[in-house]
Amino acid sequence: TRYHCVTGVQTCALPISMRLAGLLPILFCGHCLADGCDRLAPPSVTLALYEEPISLDTRTSFRTLTLLGPPQARPGKQVLGLTRGTATVRFETQVSSYIDASGRWECASPQITVRYGFSPMTVYVAREFPPGSCAYREIHAHEMRHVRAYQDHLKAIEKPIADALQARFAGTAPWRGPKGEANARLQQELQERWVPYVKREINKVDAAQALIDTPEEYARVAESCNGEVRRLTR
Repeated sequence: TRYHCVTGVQTCALPISMRLAGLLPILFCGHCLADGCDRLAPPSVTLALYEEPISLDTRTSFRTLTLLGPPQARPGKQVLGLTRGTATVRFETQVSSYIDASGRWECASPQITVRYGFSPMTVYVAREFPPGSCAYREIHAHEMRHVRAYQDHLKAIEKPIADALQARFAGTAPWRGPKGEANARLQQELQERWVPYVKREINKVDAAQALIDTPEEYARVAESCNGEVRRLTR
């Protein structure tokens, strides 16, 4: 987390000829010295997807993939290919602040960047199916459907996540409070509320993935390539 601190106050100059006594000069200079909160940019939120290449693993046996696969895919089934993605959320914050002359209070304006996605993401095709073979192509094509489901889901949840974060953090005036408290409160809220929220939204992709792994699709892949898939897994 990076911080940028703006210190100091505005001053005003009264003409020498002004000799007003009493309250007027005090009020006028009080306005000039009020605070520097209006110097700060308003709080903002920016979303960004992780843009990482997808790894391809062809070294793992289908027996190991069956153990790695989700529990619902195991009973009586062999996992010939697998797509695994780790839901990842990272909040990057930059807080600009203005500290008053007394050093007791501050205005703080958080600029928040949210990076989210599946990192890493790996596509597995069991080593029993040589690259370039008909069986390899069928299994790889099936797994790429899962990859597209992951990618489509990330795009679909971008607006709901952005709307929720914008409503909470953006479009408001800088935060005011005792010096040094703003960043601690921000980091606590991000970790306790918003990281779990974004991860929950990402993990809702499981419903879309289940629509791909139907019994009919498993049977189609197993019988594809004139029975090559089934022969190689006996």
